Amino acid sequence: MSRVLLIEDHQTVRDGLQLALTRQGHTVMAVATGEQGLERLHAAPSDVVILDLMLPGMDGFEVCRRIRALGDLPIIMLTARNDDMDVVAGLEAGADDYVVKPVQARVLEARIRAVLRRTSGESRRAGGEKSGPEQHAALSIDREALVVSKAGVPVSLAPTELRLLLELSHTPGRVLSRQQLLEAVWEHGYLGDSRLVDACVQRLRAKIEDDSSAPVFVQTVRGFGYRFGPL
Repeated sequence: MSRVLLIEDHQTVRDGLQLALTRQGHTVMAVATGEQGLERLHAAPSDVVILDLMLPGMDGFEVCRRIRALGDLPIIMLTARNDDMDVVAGLEAGADDYVVKPVQARVLEARIRAVLRRTSGESRRAGGEKSGPEQHAALSIDREALVVSKAGVPVSLAPTELRLLLELSHTPGRVLSRQQLLEAVWEHGYLGDSRLVDACVQRLRAKIEDDSSAPVFVQTVRGFGYRFGPL
């Protein structure tokens, strides 16, 4: 299965999640602080990080930013309450998904499986297969190689950002609702949580748009959702 790094300061929660995920076949390294988590990442590879937001010392938001700066490792954050400000701040810091405490192991396991599928080539190809890079103005998207570049310069995207771009760009000009994007990219649209989509769109725009306040590629259609351009 996967190698999971769990960063959680509450020992009872940490031990319970480590046991539950281990029983599901994951290899779990559990630590109590963000500093320990970052040290562990430098020492050994992980496939996904489960990150508590409320940590002693370096908080989860800063840990999330530092992990994201290292690369595209998937991050699922744990938050003590379904607080809009905490959730949005965590997503803007680079998290791919979140789970509200008290955590149900089966829910967390489902989120881990979903985010890992987004890192695999098969699931990250949205819709039908296409051969060779697609050119959309200055943006090049190679669905086979999972490579995105702008004006010839590679663009580094986290797995969820790439999956969102592939989903939108598969049908340029078509408007996709937040609910459709939740179901296609995050695989749990039944939650009706548009914050995941909006935060990911914001991060994606910052990487592929010349001016994220006047987007050309990921366009908002007010009252409906998003579409891919340029049209």
